[in-house]
This record gives sequence, C-alpha cells and structure tokens, in this order.
Amino acid sequence: MADPTGFLKHGSRETPVRRPVPLRLLDWKEVYEPFPLDTLRTQASRCMDCGIPFCHNGCPLGNLIPEWNDLAYKGKWEDGIERLHATNNFPEFTGRLCPAPCEASCVLGINQDPVTIKQVEVELVEKAFDDGRVKPVPPSKLTGRKVAVVGSGPAGLAAAQQLTRAGHSVTVFERADRIGGLLRYGIPEFKMEKRFIDRRLAQMEAEGTVFKPGVNVGVDITADELREQFDAVVLAGGATVARDLQIPGRELDGIHQAMEFLPIANRVQLGDLPAPTITAEGKKVVIIGGGDTGADCLGTSHRQGAASVHQFEIMPRPPEQRAESTPWPTYPLMYRVSSAHEEGGERVFSVNTEEFVGKDGKVTALKAHEVQMVGGRFEKVEGSDFELEADLVLLAMGFTGAEKPGLLTDLGVDFDQRGNVARSSEWATNVDGVFVAGDMGRGQSLIVWAIAEGRACAAAVDRFLEGETALPAPIATTTMPQR
Repeated sequence: MADPTGFLKHGSRETPVRRPVPLRLLDWKEVYEPFPLDTLRTQASRCMDCGIPFCHNGCPLGNLIPEWNDLAYKGKWEDGIERLHATNNFPEFTGRLCPAPCEASCVLGINQDPVTIKQVEVELVEKAFDDGRVKPVPPSKLTGRKVAVVGSGPAGLAAAQQLTRAGHSVTVFERADRIGGLLRYGIPEFKMEKRFIDRRLAQMEAEGTVFKPGVNVGVDITADELREQFDAVVLAGGATVARDLQIPGRELDGIHQAMEFLPIANRVQLGDLPAPTITAEGKKVVIIGGGDTGADCLGTSHRQGAASVHQFEIMPRPPEQRAESTPWPTYPLMYRVSSAHEEGGERVFSVNTEEFVGKDGKVTALKAHEVQMVGGRFEKVEGSDFELEADLVLLAMGFTGAEKPGLLTDLGVDFDQRGNVARSSEWATNVDGVFVAGDMGRGQSLIVWAIAEGRACAAAVDRFLEGETALPAPIATTTMPQR
C-alpha cells in the first residue's frame, strides 16, 4: 500500500469523461476521452490494500487487484501488466465490457465511492500495448497433442491461449467469417473498437494458435471427424438461442432479434456492407429488453438516425442507490445510465407487450400495458393499456441456451435442466475428451465469467491430456457442481 492515506486524501472517484453526445453520434468510435495517467495514479492510490480484499471475491478471475493498483500508483507499469496478465488473458476486453462486480464489492464502497478498478485495468493494458510489452508467449516445447476449440468468443479464446502456451497444438473453429464471436459482431464499435480484438489475435497467432473462421463445425466438419482429428475438444459456442416473444403479430416484417440487427451494423463499420439491411434510420424504434443488449441496440439506433426510440423493460425501475435486497458486497440492483441512455430515447419500466399491430404485412405499432409484481408474478394493471407506433421492433430479451441441433446432438452430449451442456467439476461432458466452457455450459453470463471458465477448462484439458497441469485456474471456477 504505497499511500496509506490515499483514500482519505482523494475521496472522489474520477472516471473518463464521455465525449459530448452531439459529437459522438456523428461516428462509431468509443465514447470516452483519454484518461490522464496522473489522474489514474491518483485513483489507484485510493485502494486500501484491505486485509481481506473482497474485490478478489467479486471478480470471477480472482484478479490481484490491490497488487496492480499499487503498481499503477507507483508507475511500475511493467510489473503491473505482469500481475494483471497473471489472471486475465484479455484485460482490454474486460476493462471495457465487464460490469465490474469487483467494484461492487470494494470495501471502500461501503461508505464512499469504490476504487476505479476497471479503469486502472484497461489503462494498464493499453499502456503495455503502447510500450510494446504485450508480446507473444510461445511454448518452450510441444506436447504433440491436438485440441479443437469450437467457438471464438472470450471463453474459447482464453482456453485456446492457455492450451497453446501449455504446448498443445490448438485450432479454433468459428462459423462466422471472422474470429471473435459476440465480441466481434454483438458488441457495437462505440463500446469496443474491433482493432482491440485484432491485435490480441495477432499475438495468439504468433504463439501458435491456428484460427479457422468460416467453418461450421457439425456441418463443414462432422462431430466424428472432429473427435478423430483431435485429442480433446473444447465446446465454447456460447448460448446463442435468443429468447423470443411469441405474441400475436410476431410474423410481421420489421420485428427482429437484437442479434440480427447488431451484427449488420458492425459489418457496415467493417466495410462489408455499404449500408445496413436492417436500419433504424428515420424509424420509430421500440426495443423490448432493458439490459446491456438493449442498450447496445439503443446506441446503434441513435447513430443510424432513428426518429424516436423507446426501450421497454418488464421489471420495475430500480432504486437510485443500492437496493436492500443486494447488500454489499453483492452486485447491487440499482438504476444505471449507460452512454447510450445519455444519448436519448425513453426508458419505460414495468410494461409488457401483448400484441404487434401491422398493415400490409409490416409492423406499425404494438399494444402494451403496465404490470406490477404480485406474489412473485407479473400481473396486469387494469386500465393501463396503451398503443405505441413502431416501424422497427428489436427483441433484446436475452438467450435461452445453446443450439442443440447439429454438433451438440451429433456429439451426444447431455444437457442440464436449463438447456445448457451438462459438465462435471472437471469441465468434462459425458463424452470422453469433450469439455465445455463459457455460456454454452453456464448459460448467458458475463465476459469475465467466460474468460475465467475458459482458463479453468484449459487447465482441466491439460490434466486430461498430460495427467497434470501447471496452468492456473481461477478460484471462483474450481468448485463446479458435479453433473
């Protein structure tokens, strides 16, 4: 603890300034202004190096947060990135996209604003890249074992990098035309520019990981061929079955899943399309779903020039401060305003959509009503019916599990009661040599959990192949329930 009184001298929490809304709506670049290093060091000095660092428990990766806060404060950037990379393969991703459960469990946050852990994280890794310290870490020797990783999201990439560094020959298969999974096509540019993915993939390729985009495993290569060609398989294809809203009028044109809408917008930015084939331009947009994906649709709609945007959420409006139901150090239920919410649109809470209305086969409005929670169930508020005009409806209600037809059914893996791929405490499915990590086994979750599970699964695969492993596994992921 370099500054024992830092949290007393610097009581205010400072985070990067967001670019002015009118300016940032003109482009797709990230919304934040640069964060001065001197300010960062001041913020890092607020860390109290607690005797029991609850931030470790809040982070599924078990990040060594007080250590690299201290190193950032002292300006020991090389040591800081070493401690950060010791537990996290991709801090440039989590530092931008993770909701920071570590900050929610910061001890300082009991009666002050918590330490800006997430900002220290991303600045450490960005300075390391700028200074040329993020270099390939190839294995010292090869084991002769071959591992297939199916899916190139954060879980698959983390597992692949760990297994490559352990000396195995790793091939990552991705059915999309580019590597990255939802990082590539599900996250808008204004939240994370795709150049950050590309530079990390370059490091992984230099280490020896082989990437094969455009390969639909289960179709282009069968399940039997996969098992014949590889000594172990890691399933990391995510929970990609979107939750639908099967109400009257669902068949109308103009109603789309968020993961139909967002990838097209990203492809325009990547230069694949001259203009989006599904666009909010000039339209009255209604987003059904109040989570992060809904906010991504909101920010994208603003940049495409929507005439108006309403975001519906069936849950009631959260309180301004931490709800009593989520006491410290749990992740708090509270009202949050993302950068997209700052940019406009109307958030509507406690509302349920009951019918889509259309004309000539196209959606023109939706019928909805208010709801209230009674006995743990949503009940209609009588007399609250209303109709809202809509030219474009985006469904952002989350995901229900992995896609079963194809690879998973061909492999013969078991599923749990929630529809996820069942696994043991060693990340193993019921099929010998086949493992699962990330949302495909966990269900829809956070990026930090995906990376943690990818790392832990890699350690289990290494043990399976070699009888032992030197790969670290996050503490939070070493107590998986038995299948």
